[in-house]
Amino acid sequence: MRHAPTIIALVLMFLLPVVVLILQAGAPGWRFPELWPELSLDGLRFLAARPGPFLTALTSSLGYSLATVALTLAMTILPAQVLAFGSFAGKNLLEGLLLLPALVPAMTFSMGLHFIFIKIGLADTAPGVILVLSMISYPYMLRALTTGYSLMGREYGICARNLGASTWTVFLEVEMPLLLPAMAAGGSVVFLVAFSEYFLVFLIGGGSVASFTGYLFPLITSSNRGLGALVTLVFLAVPIALFIVLELGLYRYYRKRRMR
Repeated sequence: MRHAPTIIALVLMFLLPVVVLILQAGAPGWRFPELWPELSLDGLRFLAARPGPFLTALTSSLGYSLATVALTLAMTILPAQVLAFGSFAGKNLLEGLLLLPALVPAMTFSMGLHFIFIKIGLADTAPGVILVLSMISYPYMLRALTTGYSLMGREYGICARNLGASTWTVFLEVEMPLLLPAMAAGGSVVFLVAFSEYFLVFLIGGGSVASFTGYLFPLITSSNRGLGALVTLVFLAVPIALFIVLELGLYRYYRKRRMR
């Protein structure tokens, strides 16, 4: 295989840091002249003794991350259809402007947004966090849906309308099943951006909205390296588990509808 060395290198680049984290989580210390590191379950004991903050941060991050995915999907479904099927002057300029939040550092406008959110009462609230995360991550969903609509074409929708289907029926029964892979791709990136964001959640949430990154960062910089590595493994495992569930769900859905 011509690309085997590249594939092996990429796999090792992913697996080696994970192996190091697993070793640190189970054996945070390795002192000379010990031949093998001493196993320790202090990290698990700490989480078992104090599960409240850990679970609160995890459920809060999952909640606002999934809500961000849903909001970005609602924000971009119609603009994506227009960008995919429309033909008008300035289309490329409009698409570039809509994708701009993905190119501009979030800190450049986050301070101004924070001031506005204070004035309208969205600062230090979960809706404010969801809204600001949607504003910086919707370009990923928009780009994925635009590509999905372009690949799907408009012929399926035209045929359904000619047969008497309403606009809502066309979307639910014709377009959405074909757009699910694009939705999954865009939603995966949006979820990763929202779940891993620290600064904006801390700034807009004001410490009132718990986040997993806010729980993780102090542990990483602490002296308890085993606990930090263990929580980092959870931080890594959550998106992977959700992506596996999403892939299996799409596979079963298409098998049930006999589309695969």
